[in-house]
Amino acid sequence: MRSQGGFTLIEIMVVLIIIAGLAYIVGTNVMGRLEEARKEQTKIQIKQIESALKLFKVDNGFYPETQQGLEALVVPPSTGRVPQRYSPGGYLEGGRVPVDQWGSGFIYIGPDQTHDGSFEIISPGADGVYPSDEDISNRNIQ
Repeated sequence: MRSQGGFTLIEIMVVLIIIAGLAYIVGTNVMGRLEEARKEQTKIQIKQIESALKLFKVDNGFYPETQQGLEALVVPPSTGRVPQRYSPGGYLEGGRVPVDQWGSGFIYIGPDQTHDGSFEIISPGADGVYPSDEDISNRNIQ
């Protein structure tokens, strides 16, 4: 009698099921970490924009108005309160306003529309909808 080597169909199926189960477990853990990393990176971006707004205020004595938006950190505003000591090159690296980690633009609410005279920077978050529970704001970041 000759011996035949190899695997049976059942053995191959068991191995495939084990591999699929491991891939599912690893995949869900990695995807959860990826979303957390996006949230943390967006919080860092908000802090950088917040610092740029504070530098704008130090130079000019006021924060940009809501209608001037975050673009006031890249290009000197020509409407509303016009800054007199605008920093050459603007206040944000790269000469552009960044977008959050999901590709949405940040929402800026200036002191002209807040009750306490400060500002708010908001990312619509993963769902891209404002307002929603997914929003990330400089007011709720430690």
